[in-house]
Amino acid sequence: MQSYERFSYVYDRLMEEAPYGEWVDLVKKEADTGKVLDLGSGTGECSILLAQVGFEVTAVDLSEHMLSVAQDKAIQAKLPIKFLQQDMRELDTGELYDVITIFCDSLNYVSDIEGVQATLSKVYQHLKPGGVVLFDVHSLYKIQSLFVGNTFSSSEDDISYIWNSFAGEEKGAVEHELSFFVENEEGLYERFDEVHYQRTFSIEEYKNWLSEAGFDMICVTADFTSNPPKSTSERIFFRAVK
Repeated sequence: MQSYERFSYVYDRLMEEAPYGEWVDLVKKEADTGKVLDLGSGTGECSILLAQVGFEVTAVDLSEHMLSVAQDKAIQAKLPIKFLQQDMRELDTGELYDVITIFCDSLNYVSDIEGVQATLSKVYQHLKPGGVVLFDVHSLYKIQSLFVGNTFSSSEDDISYIWNSFAGEEKGAVEHELSFFVENEEGLYERFDEVHYQRTFSIEEYKNWLSEAGFDMICVTADFTSNPPKSTSERIFFRAVK
């Protein structure tokens, strides 16, 4: 799992259309208040929204750059969010939570089977009895048909990017190569490059790993609906209970 480094400072611009409100709505269906652990919290958009509707939020991310951006937002919004820099595979906060989330395909950055199993085990250990884990991942269809071999780009006055996706070494893996061109204070454009590696697994594998971690009442849906996944579903959602 890699640090986003300079990417953190343009991340929010690139994610302006992300459905953060829909992710937060999933949590609100589980509880009106309580303790929420937001794993892979990034720049804190979901954490901020959850705190604003009354949850006691702890945000965890591997990247100190992402956490720095998120903490600045929380200070400006005067929200008492706890921020921790940790690897989700080695999660240790010393607390128990009502809901734990791993949204926005953050779990796909854990590219080895043992790492996913370790993460789900740590999540189980950090939930109160009856607590719920909610997470979403890219589908195999999305990785193999919509990412691999494709190029994406965007050009605006102050920021542009070129994004190429290639097949990873393992089944279900993709390597994203991104080049950013960002206008600086002098009106000149600076280029920086990022490589991100993601991997997803089959629905049955995730369900088996949840069961092995101790979860039951496992529910699988797709694309922010209550419907079961189809062959062309792009984002797979899991809900499981301790």
